[in-house]
Amino acid sequence: MAAYFVTGSSTDIGKTFVTAGLIRALRARGRAVAALKPVVSGFDPAAPEGSDPVVLLEALGRPLTAETLQKIAPWRFRAPLSPDMASELEQREIHLAEVASFCQAALAGAPDVLLIEGAGGVMVPLNGRETTLDLMAALNLPLIFVAGSYLGAISHALTGLEAVRARGLQVRSIVVNETPGSTVRLEATGETLSRFVAAPLLALRFNDPSANEATFAALAAQL
Repeated sequence: MAAYFVTGSSTDIGKTFVTAGLIRALRARGRAVAALKPVVSGFDPAAPEGSDPVVLLEALGRPLTAETLQKIAPWRFRAPLSPDMASELEQREIHLAEVASFCQAALAGAPDVLLIEGAGGVMVPLNGRETTLDLMAALNLPLIFVAGSYLGAISHALTGLEAVRARGLQVRSIVVNETPGSTVRLEATGETLSRFVAAPLLALRFNDPSANEATFAALAAQL
């Protein structure tokens, strides 16, 4: 069984898009896949369609039910804020040990491949003391790191990559997800990042399903 943690340089960078695309590509190769997004904010229980957990459920080919939602994303919060802020509003503190135990239980029962998508960027706080980086360190899984192509994305990506390296975490693959309307070419972002990182680097184009399908297939073949 293989397991990977999907993280990124910031929020709204395309982690769920990458995770869902990778799920489909792995399933197309005959792999049995499970996925988690244990902590999610900005979740409206009255209108869950289009939310990150539901996007992952759709990619897995599973229906949206109370049970499937709870299995994939137990820590759900309404406010579109960092998890520590969103959970504080609901007076439900996130305990890293509980999240880590949930993920480890899924690891023990995963079929072939398990993808765990983190909330926000590498250093987003989960509570007043711990961040997603602490969760990644507790799980010690190889990472799939998602970056954008906007102006400033290279610095943000390298900062995040340096943070995970400092904790001894392995970066299995880097995915540059094209930022709509960016003045920076996608190719230029990838070329620059490749000078600083050793991990395989792939690029996804905005609104180009056929090209992205091939990229996801290439990523799935690496795992």
